[in-house]
Amino acid sequence: MNKRNGLLRLASAALAAALCLTACGAPAASSSTPQPTETPAAVGGENVTLGGRDAQGKNGVVSTGRAEATQIGVDVLKAGGNAVDAAVAIGFALGVCEQQSSGIGGGGFMMVRFAKTGEIKFLDFRDESAAAASLDMWTVNENGKVAGDENKIGGKAVAVPGEVKGMLYALDNYGTMSREDVMAPAVQLAEEGFTVSDITSRDIKDAYGTIIRFPATEKLYLDENGFPYEPGDTIQNPDLAATLRTIAAEGESAFYTGDIAQKIVDAVQAEGGCLTMEDMANYEIHVGEPVHGTYRGYDVYSSNLPSSGGSIILEILNILENFDVGSMDPESPEYFHLLSEAFKLGFADRTKYMGDPAYVDVPVSGIINKDYAAQLAASIDPEHSQTYEAGDPWPFESESTTHYSIMDAEGNMVAVTKTVDATFASGLVAEGTGILLNDTLFDFSVDPESPNVVAGSKRPLSSMSPTLILKDGQPFMSLGAPGTTRIITGVAQVISKVIDHGMDIQDAIDAVRMHDDFGTLILEDRVSQETKDKLTAMGHELNTGEVWFTFPCVQACMRTKDGTLRGAADPRRDGLAMGY
Repeated sequence: MNKRNGLLRLASAALAAALCLTACGAPAASSSTPQPTETPAAVGGENVTLGGRDAQGKNGVVSTGRAEATQIGVDVLKAGGNAVDAAVAIGFALGVCEQQSSGIGGGGFMMVRFAKTGEIKFLDFRDESAAAASLDMWTVNENGKVAGDENKIGGKAVAVPGEVKGMLYALDNYGTMSREDVMAPAVQLAEEGFTVSDITSRDIKDAYGTIIRFPATEKLYLDENGFPYEPGDTIQNPDLAATLRTIAAEGESAFYTGDIAQKIVDAVQAEGGCLTMEDMANYEIHVGEPVHGTYRGYDVYSSNLPSSGGSIILEILNILENFDVGSMDPESPEYFHLLSEAFKLGFADRTKYMGDPAYVDVPVSGIINKDYAAQLAASIDPEHSQTYEAGDPWPFESESTTHYSIMDAEGNMVAVTKTVDATFASGLVAEGTGILLNDTLFDFSVDPESPNVVAGSKRPLSSMSPTLILKDGQPFMSLGAPGTTRIITGVAQVISKVIDHGMDIQDAIDAVRMHDDFGTLILEDRVSQETKDKLTAMGHELNTGEVWFTFPCVQACMRTKDGTLRGAADPRRDGLAMGY
């Protein structure tokens, strides 16, 4: 494939403009970049920042969790790159300025639609456990809790990171630009630094106890006096800049077999982990087909196993299809009740059946079967909350994360969800690399009977749900979100609000959000007391104490009937959409 060497010179004015940020992560005010405005209403004791986050264009739109990354993606498209080139550039950039959520120390999933062929591919670059990993490496008490949080913090939480191999595979096979050009913006971002937002500062303070446990991490995320960085400060990561520059020059081998790999292994083993150089060298990505279903005439494509997200989203949508959702007020107790019941049914199946398909037989086609969904829908009482056991899909069987979305005028679509798992992950930065290492092993179950129990060379179940939606074979929407299991319910709600209620994509993202997986209905505080009272009367156990930003930050793009591309970004984080 021809590479446009030297095409991207984003280390100049375009990138410099992207780095001129406010404390909230939005670009400085200009005639072409609208600014968010605060709504008068307070939510959970804080003002929701709405407005100025969406964008539109005829040539392309990009929506990411940070303004720097969004600008870089748009600049790549303007320079002649395709949607995959932009996605890879964004991925590496987010690993600099949103490293507490994602980066080359982690992994994820990518969905790609190719305009020329209409083909859709699913790339799995999820982190994978070391070959020697087992339940015996942790001490599990009688309550099922791991002693000392060893599966969450430190070396025993770290899996083989998949992001570098995933991003470079996508670039080599589907992109048009060189590694050096696509990675140049991320290198400069790491060298010159990025502006700390309110959210980044909050995340550092929340993770302070973990950060101070590891000298290399402390050096990176605390100032010279040992205090967390405040909004408006600048964080530089010269070690990460050098790491990225090496990868750009030498390719994936530099990360998986070279000096970088050795530093990762040394850091993990020094903290009790079992990761080896052989584990690093043996890592492979998986390229396959997404799960596919329909919802009210729209084709929905989403992440396949080892992500549960796509299958459970389709199961939820199939259940909703049995009800006249469009006639319901989207903030009514009836609507919240229906969503709650559908969510609980989906999560019951998720818990019982889903895991790494290399280790367990999962009835995916049964779970996403519409007749099975009709059977589940018939069990819902429209007046009362219920507790559900997993259904039986086998008779229907046939043979803290980030997300960003991209669409271009040709009809190429990319949705990427990637993560280091928890906010600030394992807390462990590999000395001399600037890489914050994942705590992906925390996503495994410690129940020996679970299909998601930890084992060697295994990928844990995920909720990441990068999703592409088509109408009559044409691009309609690309979306996804971070947020653990709340990803599934957040994405499903946005899809429902756009398709069932005809909402604009930004309005659907801004709307009140809820979550329910195993019986506690979690609501944003914007819900009226009357609605809360009625839900309580219907038998729901309510949690209304969580602040609004704990709900998943959905980033989306869509194409309107007249061909205009719309980008939308979630006000719950630092997101911003741009188009041209």
